Parts: sequence; structure tokens; C-alpha cells
Amino acid sequence: MTRFSKFYASSIGKKFIAAVTGLVLFGFLAGHVAGNLKVYTGADHVMVDGAEDAINVPHIDQYGHFLRVVGEPLVPKLFVLWGARVVLLLSVVLHIMVVVQLSMKSAEARPVDYVKSKKAAASWAARYMMVSGLIVLAFIIFHLLHFTAGVIVIGDFEEGKVYNNLRSSFRNPIVAIGYVVVMAMLAFHMYHGVWSLFQTLGLDNPDRNRFLRAFAIVASVGIAAGLASVPLAFLTGMLPDLGEYPSYLLEK
Repeated sequence: MTRFSKFYASSIGKKFIAAVTGLVLFGFLAGHVAGNLKVYTGADHVMVDGAEDAINVPHIDQYGHFLRVVGEPLVPKLFVLWGARVVLLLSVVLHIMVVVQLSMKSAEARPVDYVKSKKAAASWAARYMMVSGLIVLAFIIFHLLHFTAGVIVIGDFEEGKVYNNLRSSFRNPIVAIGYVVVMAMLAFHMYHGVWSLFQTLGLDNPDRNRFLRAFAIVASVGIAAGLASVPLAFLTGMLPDLGEYPSYLLEK
């Protein structure tokens, strides 16, 4: 058995992998919410020959275009984006695998429940970690099919037109509220995950645990609230219709 195989087979190894992959996913969410918040920064007004008025090119669409071409001409278009997607996919798969295996191992080690369950002392987020994780996983699949692949079409969908795709979908109250509810579940899942990450990596300490817990709360609630604010802003009409624009303007 190789050194990695032995490491993976151990509970410590699995917990470490869960922590590292969780850290990768947490970093992605932090970057993702920063990108999504560009819906609030407006648009650039571009004059086009033959047009009477300036045409709006939303900042979030420009950001989406940047992600597709970043690295050019050193690497081909989409190379960096797909590289990041592969890393994220592997992180999600590994994270799910080790968490499920750890849960099964824990159940096998204690086939008979204690007379007085220790779960009563656990936080709500910790007790329902598997449930919230499954909900978040189902949401990720739906979200990718909805806004990335365009397989699930709600309202209008045009690749690259991020702002209008969001606006069109989130004008539907069921979709908008559904996204907000899942973001609440994500906050619970993320809070316990971030706190567990500190413990697994040996960063927890009685002298700084209060700060680490506060960070876990603020980070998880902040990220989830930032993501949830977008569907609510479109649903309530807080964000305007910026109109259509020719795709070639993104190349400028």
C-alpha cells in the first residue's frame, strides 16, 4: 500500500482531505459572491455607430467574458476557466466521498445509540450537516444546468449575457425565493464546515476560538447573504433592465 493510500485510508487523512477541499470550495464561494455583486456596479455606456443612444454593457457580463479569455494569448481561450472548473469538480467529488466515508465509519463504530445522545449538545448546523450538504449538492447541479449550461431555461437565456439571464430568471418569484432558501442552508453548512476546518488543521486554540467562531459566522452569513441579495434585488425591481447589446462589444 502506498503512502497516499495509507493516508487516505486513515480517519485523519480523510478529515484533512475534507478540510483542504472545503477550503478550496470556500475560496471559490468568496470569489463567486464578489463576481455576482457586480450586478450592483452598473454598466459601461458604449456608443455604437447608427445608435441614437449609448448601449449599456453590464459590468458582470464583462467580468464573465474576462473569465473566459483570461490567460490569452499565453493559453487558449477557456483554458484557465476549465482548469478552475476541473479543480472545483475534483474538490466537490473528494469532499463528498471522504465526508460520506467518515460518516459511515462513525456509524459502524457506534452501532447502538447512547442512552443520552450527544447530539443534543451539538449545534443545529452540525447535526444536519449531511442534509444541508445534499441540498447544496442538488442546488449546485441545478444551478450549473440553469445558468452555465442553459439546459434548464427559465425565462430567457443567452450565453454570455449574465445580467439579462439573471434578471429574466429571478423575476420568477418561485425561482428567486428558492435560491434564497438554499442560500440559508448554505450558510449553516458553511459555518460548521469553516469551524471544523480550523479544528482539523490545528488552528483552533482557546485563546483565539472566539475570533475563529466569529469569523466562521461572519464569513458564512456574509457570503450567503451576498448571493441571496441578487435574486431578491431582481425580484423586487431594485435592479433595472439595462437592455440588449451586441455581443461583439464585450471584445472591446
